[in-house]
Amino acid sequence: MRIIIDGDACPQRVKEICERAAKEYGVELIIVVDIDHYIVSDFQIIIVEQGRDSVDYKIVQIFKEGDILVTQDYGLASLVLAKASAVIHTAGFFINKNNIDSLLQSRYISERIRKQGGKTKGPSKRTKEQDENFRKCLYKVLNEKLGRKK
Repeated sequence: MRIIIDGDACPQRVKEICERAAKEYGVELIIVVDIDHYIVSDFQIIIVEQGRDSVDYKIVQIFKEGDILVTQDYGLASLVLAKASAVIHTAGFFINKNNIDSLLQSRYISERIRKQGGKTKGPSKRTKEQDENFRKCLYKVLNEKLGRKK
């Protein structure tokens, strides 16, 4: 089991929570970003060329059965969901077979509105509650799959 982060839009606090958990549990952590992002980490960073969905393609390529994905991208989540131990949104909730269809549908509707010149509301400012919800999700999966903290 590895933690794989879609690093292009990953909040710094989420990255820090993942790094701490990876150290505590002895789990491999991989951060995938495109060349436009500068990230420093003690863990593996994979840098791909700039391009639409280039990070997503790389994640799909390296993703293995039982890995954990951290992302805000519902399309990417849908591609690895069947193989994942968990897919965790950076806002602190699980993306799973019960909610992926509605999440993809809301993304599609927002995209259509924007293409027609309309406006959609952007993400709200990140909260401490989101950080805590994310931490709880990640540690729940690690505890279930690997047992208590080392």
